[in-house]
Amino acid sequence: MRDGTFLHFRSSGTSLVLDATGTGLPRVAHWGQDLGELPQDALAALVRAGVPQMPSNTLDEVVPVAVLPEHSAGWLGTPGLTGHRAGADFSTAFTVTALDAAERRAVVTAEDATAALALRLEIELTDSGLVRQRATVTSTAAADAAPFTLSGVLLALPVPDRATELLDLTGRHLRERTPQRHAFTIGSHLRENRRGRTGTDAVTVHAAGERDFGFRHGEVWGLHVAWSGNARSLAERTNLGVSLLAGGELLLAGEVALGAGESYGTPWVYGSYGRTGLDELAARFHGHLRGRDTHPRSPRPVTLNVWEAVYFDHGIERLKQLADAAAEVGAERYVLDDGWFRGRRDDHAGLGDWFVDAAVWPDGLHPLAEYVRGLGLEFGLWFEPEMVNADSDLYRENPEWILSTGGRVPPESRHQQVLDLAHPECWAYLLERLDALVTEYDLTYIKWDHNRDLVEAGHSPTGQAGVHAHTEAVYRLLDELRARHPRLEIESCSSGGGRVDLGILERTDRVWTSDCIDALERQLIQRWTGLLLPPELLGAHVGAPEAHTTGRTHTLAFRAGTALFGHFGIEWDLTRATDGDKAALGEWIALYKRLRELLHSGAVVRGDHPDPALWVHGVVADDRSRAVYALAQMATTVQSPPGRVSLPGLDPDADYRLTPLAPGDAVRGRGQQDLAWWADGGVTLPGRVLEAVGVRAPLQHPEGLVLIEAVRV
Repeated sequence: MRDGTFLHFRSSGTSLVLDATGTGLPRVAHWGQDLGELPQDALAALVRAGVPQMPSNTLDEVVPVAVLPEHSAGWLGTPGLTGHRAGADFSTAFTVTALDAAERRAVVTAEDATAALALRLEIELTDSGLVRQRATVTSTAAADAAPFTLSGVLLALPVPDRATELLDLTGRHLRERTPQRHAFTIGSHLRENRRGRTGTDAVTVHAAGERDFGFRHGEVWGLHVAWSGNARSLAERTNLGVSLLAGGELLLAGEVALGAGESYGTPWVYGSYGRTGLDELAARFHGHLRGRDTHPRSPRPVTLNVWEAVYFDHGIERLKQLADAAAEVGAERYVLDDGWFRGRRDDHAGLGDWFVDAAVWPDGLHPLAEYVRGLGLEFGLWFEPEMVNADSDLYRENPEWILSTGGRVPPESRHQQVLDLAHPECWAYLLERLDALVTEYDLTYIKWDHNRDLVEAGHSPTGQAGVHAHTEAVYRLLDELRARHPRLEIESCSSGGGRVDLGILERTDRVWTSDCIDALERQLIQRWTGLLLPPELLGAHVGAPEAHTTGRTHTLAFRAGTALFGHFGIEWDLTRATDGDKAALGEWIALYKRLRELLHSGAVVRGDHPDPALWVHGVVADDRSRAVYALAQMATTVQSPPGRVSLPGLDPDADYRLTPLAPGDAVRGRGQQDLAWWADGGVTLPGRVLEAVGVRAPLQHPEGLVLIEAVRV
């Protein structure tokens, strides 16, 4: 059977062909466009047609590039498994011992008797057309043998020669998910994260595609590592014509040493394909997330978070007034942010002492929680469980619980250190405190923050690198808390968007996309976070008229219209808002409630508009019966008035009534007369015309936004 095994998995327009012949690890013969039904002889011919000639001064046989590439096979690029056993066994040569394939999933077991290692590979194609794979490495050495020091495991997916351009994301605090593009040249484009958390500069999706690929055109392949600690992601092209994407956890020196019978499991590494651009690539991630049993199903409630309204000033009367204002405009959830626990009057003290501060809250949080619920709002609470201030009882009593090494205390960030959850006592303390507070206040929502990078993150008393163990302990803590409180929803916040990955999303219900809620910055941040996550998982709030992080001022329409395309919320001191602003905000909230079923289930579309000053994006219902689009004027434009905008994603054979959508129908611009189709109350055109020809965009001031609704007639 092993001499003639070709596996062909198909799903949602994607094919994955695995060459599992011989005794070596499987090779990917094709990943991309659906190839239709193919018999074994056709699959064999496909593989044979791709066998290269060997040029001069190379090995005398073709070098197979497996999903775990091996140096022993002649692969001279980055090896899939690195490590050693007391300096030996640095190069593995796995032999497959079993292959179990069913549906769209293969499980491969292999061994390297010389290195005394066993390998288990899981490769599958999901319902939405994502390829995902993970590996488990086990030491099979005798009990008295030296441990195998594992340096890393990278799982690879090849991409074709026509993928000549790379795109990945970078950023910083308050400017996460910033795209960068360049040619896919020979060599390795390596992105390493050593921050101990996913990072505000995370690669997120490492994409390779045809030249000038966009959201709606060009073939593109992308890779994501579903891990919340250190990670590696690379795009590699060799002078022998091999191109691949690979990724996995970044292990610190000595972090994983496998004794006899011990195992290490990698995170899932995901691959997504788009035949017609990044929207299709993103849709596969969105479809996968929406298909999970744990995906939030109830309507995403309008969430008021009090942080930018009050910061550390926790006076109950003011907080009640804020709740009144929130209820007045239609909010459905109220979240009390940082400052409620013992000794927390600023960010210098208190972290770790998770007890309600009796000096501020003599009756606990019950008076506020009951008041909020009496207004019909849910009550949620902010935590930063993994952090501790030096000025706290927890640190004074348990200084050995922080991540550190070499007898040194790492430099502080935000006046805090990181707790080492791999200490069982520390883990148990946090579980007890979180469980007790969730139970006492019947919390339905917690905002789980993580506000600093990890520096010298060692485990005491050994000093061994501890990021891997800490990350796994965080996962266990979240899993246990959710098991005890099945109704509890958790937001992943990490200085805003510093922990956005599919590992943490297995355990949380949304992310705080960025600490920056300046609407102009948020247009970019949400646009590119959407490569991975659908709108319902993106916390998107309406801030104050003057953005706290940038000092820019924006209209309510621009702020609310930006937040509309996420999990809508408010981060604004509504007690200082005018009656007119509150009434207008209420209209936007009413629109969100009317549209959220569409926004949180439909296909996200982004137009490849030629003018970078005007962005077009929207959501189209799964049955394509209706759609909502935003035209966001990001800057002034050289051409004025603007040209036509294409509205993608509609049924080409159906007619649609296209109309401005209130309250996002007010155009602020310098046009000398009204736009004809806008003033006439809309226009009816076929979907193919709206995409191929489009409609004239209104002339807007920069940093403005209007909405358009398309309804099938």
